[in-house]
Amino acid sequence: MTYIKALLKMVCATALVGLLCALAMAPVAGVGGVAIARTQEAMESDINDLEAANMPGVTTIKDATGEDMAYLFTQRRYPVAPDKISQTMKDAIVSIEDRRFYDHEGVDIQGNFRAVATNVLAGGVSQGASTLDQQYVKNYLLLVTAEDEEDQQAATEQSVARKLREMRMATQIDKTLSKEQILANYLNLVSFGNHAYGIEAAARTYFGENASDLTLPQSAMLAGMVQSSEYLNPYTNEEAVTERRNTVLQSMAANGYISQAEADDAAAQPLGVNSEPSLLTNGCIGAGDRGFFCDYVLEYLDAKGLDVDSLARGGYTITTTLDPKAQDAAKKAVSDQTSPTAPGVAEVMNVVEPAADDRDVLAMVSSRTYGLDQDNYETILPQPYSLVGNGAGSVFKIFTAAAGLEAGYGIKDQLSVPARYEASGLGHGGAQNCPADKYCVENAGSYQASMTLQDALAYSPNTTFVQMLEQLGVSSIVDTSVKLGLRSYIKDGSFSEDSSIAQTAKDSSMGSYTLGPTAVNPLELSNVGATIASGGMWCEPNPIEKITDRDGNEVYLDPTPCERAIDKDVADALSNALSQDAVKGTAADSARAYGFSGTTAAKTGTTESNQSSAFLGFTSKWSAAPYIYNDGTTTTPLCTGPVRQCGWGDLFGGKEPAATYFELASQLGVGALPGYNNAYDKGTSGDATLDGLKNKSEAEARRTLESKGYSVKVNRVPGMGVGYGQVVRALKPAGGLKKGAEVTLQVSDGTGAAAPTSGSWRAEGTGGAAANAANVPAAPAAPAAPAVPNLEQQFNDLADSVRNAFGL
Repeated sequence: MTYIKALLKMVCATALVGLLCALAMAPVAGVGGVAIARTQEAMESDINDLEAANMPGVTTIKDATGEDMAYLFTQRRYPVAPDKISQTMKDAIVSIEDRRFYDHEGVDIQGNFRAVATNVLAGGVSQGASTLDQQYVKNYLLLVTAEDEEDQQAATEQSVARKLREMRMATQIDKTLSKEQILANYLNLVSFGNHAYGIEAAARTYFGENASDLTLPQSAMLAGMVQSSEYLNPYTNEEAVTERRNTVLQSMAANGYISQAEADDAAAQPLGVNSEPSLLTNGCIGAGDRGFFCDYVLEYLDAKGLDVDSLARGGYTITTTLDPKAQDAAKKAVSDQTSPTAPGVAEVMNVVEPAADDRDVLAMVSSRTYGLDQDNYETILPQPYSLVGNGAGSVFKIFTAAAGLEAGYGIKDQLSVPARYEASGLGHGGAQNCPADKYCVENAGSYQASMTLQDALAYSPNTTFVQMLEQLGVSSIVDTSVKLGLRSYIKDGSFSEDSSIAQTAKDSSMGSYTLGPTAVNPLELSNVGATIASGGMWCEPNPIEKITDRDGNEVYLDPTPCERAIDKDVADALSNALSQDAVKGTAADSARAYGFSGTTAAKTGTTESNQSSAFLGFTSKWSAAPYIYNDGTTTTPLCTGPVRQCGWGDLFGGKEPAATYFELASQLGVGALPGYNNAYDKGTSGDATLDGLKNKSEAEARRTLESKGYSVKVNRVPGMGVGYGQVVRALKPAGGLKKGAEVTLQVSDGTGAAAPTSGSWRAEGTGGAAANAANVPAAPAAPAAPAVPNLEQQFNDLADSVRNAFGL
């Protein structure tokens, strides 16, 4: 009776197998009445995907020299061509998984009948019948197509509908793809355990080899592992893996791929795997000190439409602009000046290459170590390329100078340097005892009564630049800063939830704007220098040299067009106006300490209560802006030697920030500064009419302007040698000389004699007596520092200084 039941069971099962095989190989139109899990349209879409074999691969991010920097992936896979897989590997997988692979047409009818008979007689499942074609289909739907858990269950469900769909798709791809390609697709797809997907990743993971170089015993081991890659793990189940490998070898001998002697010899060898699996770190966390740059690459590409999910599946090769020499030198420079583990304070710097049609980012560093160990002050926050800190201080005087040169100021014009200045129309507050309707500013040191604009940029008196801002207008200075590179300033939310820094500064007539009291993006600040060094052309900071897809085809990114920020003549004159800081100005001591003998444009900056400090330097070769700021939860003044949070604050831009730049320059060298039109020595608006008004009487100048359709505004300024009532300069409107435009006449009030030859000052202007807490944006996510330094903290810091000085 048992025999009869088994026979009937076999007959029924065989009939069912025959029906399934017939349905699987029949035209689609012939099975319209059969209920299947997917529509014909969806199945055809899957078939197209199977033929294209677009499997998730590893995206590799490289530096400019081609060295790997980081990897992104959802499945660690390196698809390779059929001829890049060793023949022993192909033979091994066919022998153990589908010995009739080269004979059937995707579905092995003979094998299905044999499996039914074997399983019925065994009273269970002892032999499978899926071909490599079918396994490829099943694994592709599971590992590639499935988007969620429901899709994964559908790809592996034990149902007639799923099996029929799998069989039909297998027969279809067998018609359109060669056997060699199907075999390669399968080997490129399946999991081999330990996060290795595909044969190339498996060969690297276990043997440190390429798939093309796999030996017979290595191939047999890997072929055996696909049965259950989790269970058959050579690091946790060596005995089972060895036994399975030897089974594969005996199968290969039985099927004629190798001799019995070869099988026995290979079976006698140890597995020979690496001491531990060779794995890849996924994401920028594996990039070390290149991690900040790596993150910027991902942010940049996302803005261009290539998001992280696409990158993690796409198998792209991304060659970046990162110069390892510049990167390593920059990292050493910031770490030498600011300890990576200094509590509450960090230094960041970017190195950007000037060019009129591109803007490569060569390096991006922080004194902080890129990582996740917060106990050791590591961070993955985007410090070098986001709005951070309390501002770049007097570096912002560059923007006032740029706007001034555009309007008609000259780099060798004599400018007034009062010890205190009370400005009108620029908000209120600032220095002590300031009238309610004024904005008051004082200098941080002693200066001569007047100096040239070039010297003012070197020695940095606050009052001179606040006077210029008052004459030029806050909007003009803000717009210039944005044009030159501070593009974050026009983004809503950069100041408050619904307001930008730029608009807030304009709306509040922020008199302290020229003193740099607002948080800055260090990358944008470095790019300001590159813009000036590029003849006034702004370009978006670019981290990408080239991208290719998995097939080697170049991927086009739509670049942001470069823009003319300021006139070339103005940019070249400004570069030269900034050339004296490292020679005799606030950065001169640091330049000498590093033996710097080159030429560089430079500007130092320090903010209110020394809460952050910066330096911007550039030549034709590169631009960089070291920036030190409070990066913790508490904002305090910062001290020097070593850089640290403290109670009183004595860190200036001419100290560690400048030292960082000159240390970097000693490793990278510097380029040159451009020649410039000497008309900018005494100032030119670029308009003969305006320039011709100098030294004319106020009445004559007014008549000339009004006859040309301009309105006239008169401001009384120190004459600096120009007689009373005569025109010192006529300022070109920021919007250009259009009919009806308002031209400002600066008319001498008779004060201020021409200055003597410049001396040598070392004081650096700060926002100390100028910043107005009521109208200055605070650094994001950082509470304001106390107005009065903590006396106890001052004594503690002083005591530490004494102990250090005397070795106590």
